[in-house]
Amino acid sequence: MSIVVTTPTGNVGSRVVRLLLQAGVRPRVLVRNPARLDEATRERADVWRGDLTDAAFVRKAVQGMRTVFWVDPTPHTAENPIETSERTASGVVDAARAGDVARVVLLSSGGAEKRGGAGHIDGLARIEERLDATGADTLHLRCGYFFTNLLMDLDGLAGGVLTTSARPDAPMPWVDPRDIGDIAAARLLNDGWRGRVVQAVHGPEDLTYQGVAEILTGALGRPVRLQVVSDDDVRAALRAAGLAPGAVEGIVGMTAGTRDLAPEPPRDLLTTTPTTLAAWAYAHLRPLLAEAAG
Repeated sequence: MSIVVTTPTGNVGSRVVRLLLQAGVRPRVLVRNPARLDEATRERADVWRGDLTDAAFVRKAVQGMRTVFWVDPTPHTAENPIETSERTASGVVDAARAGDVARVVLLSSGGAEKRGGAGHIDGLARIEERLDATGADTLHLRCGYFFTNLLMDLDGLAGGVLTTSARPDAPMPWVDPRDIGDIAAARLLNDGWRGRVVQAVHGPEDLTYQGVAEILTGALGRPVRLQVVSDDDVRAALRAAGLAPGAVEGIVGMTAGTRDLAPEPPRDLLTTTPTTLAAWAYAHLRPLLAEAAG
């Protein structure tokens, strides 16, 4: 069983690599800096050093492999994030079209089903469409909002404030990236699926931002209040941070374009994963805030 894993040091990719190793598979991992992999993983994996934005490198690295787990490495801060995401995926898309790989599992996102109007998520929608047109077997994992996104505002949470431009009373899927890795690995190891498959990964329950603030209050042992800001407030903050207009709209659009999203596929047994936000926050967020407090 030949499997390629991209972003093997990320929140999802690292979990996928560990599970594949434990299943007896020696995956090929594509990584810019192999030193970021622990020594035991480097010894057990086929490590290819290179840049995922280099289509020629990707094409060579995946050639002859059966399955590729593709995670778009494009940061939300890229100047033109949608176009960059699509261009970066061209290596794996070309390989799938040429028959050099048989299957691609894509880490996609809720909102990609809209096919437009969801900011940087539109880049994943384009990748879905391009992979679907190759004739290869494709599986799109449309994931909910990562718990780990909370780590981007540790200063705010340390001050007891959870800030969002989302609707405070609108429930949406929240998910632990580790659980996404579990499902991705299971799908990579399952050689039976064919054609085009879409699987959502929704976490244990849909949460409102008001509910998230209440959960964090309990898990962190300190009051956390919700602060709702406008899209224009977010734009102003991002511009002040020096981001390019394309990056600003890519970030703002992800929230603005999914405010009333009905996820596709909907929540059911197959999309629901076990880790709760309260358990994750207690295990991961609480120690970080305690450390920051000195």
